[in-house]
Amino acid sequence: MPHPQPDGFLALPASGTGPGVLVLHAWWGLNETIRGVCTRLAEAGFVAFAPDLYHGKVAKTIAEAEILGGTVDANFLQAKTEIAEAAQFLHEQAAPSDRGLAVIGFSLGAFFALALAAETPAHIDSVVLFYGSEGTMGSDFSASRADYLGHFAANDEYEPQSNVDLLTESLRRAGRPLTFHTYPDTGHWFFEPDVLQAYNPAAASLAWERTLAFLNRPSTV
Repeated sequence: MPHPQPDGFLALPASGTGPGVLVLHAWWGLNETIRGVCTRLAEAGFVAFAPDLYHGKVAKTIAEAEILGGTVDANFLQAKTEIAEAAQFLHEQAAPSDRGLAVIGFSLGAFFALALAAETPAHIDSVVLFYGSEGTMGSDFSASRADYLGHFAANDEYEPQSNVDLLTESLRRAGRPLTFHTYPDTGHWFFEPDVLQAYNPAAASLAWERTLAFLNRPSTV
């Protein structure tokens, strides 16, 4: 029996089906940037779904985002359950494939993307990270089957280089293929046009080109 659509935004390609991409929002919530990412993915031939971990609430300021993000942190297991349900729903919407789903995580969402790939390895084939990691946890990715692409800011007060280095070490130790890019003259949220103080159009465009190339890479299965 098909799963009902969870809270979130679903974007379908013109064909009505295609490979699945789960999009996990930053601490702002399911805003126009995230909806736009899903729409652009659909235009590129993917079925994209972004679960709404805030259930209708969207932060406009850093103070509001800290409160909403803190709520998710306090209900960590519930958030992981909702993401797992979103992945199952997306799997049912996407075209049958030898490959698993892709997941794109922005900041807060990147943390959950990494956890999803590590804990449900049979379902996740590709992980794309935007200026987010696992923090200082040093997780075990030995069960993961995913390839990893990361987009990181050169000047990031929220995601220090030491965190990126730790993640790189953890993934390499697990033998996972990874390509991490650092974008000069950028800060956190450089990909998001609605964060005017951080948005970098040139870096955002390059990151998007690299993301689509990664998602469309030949299958090794």
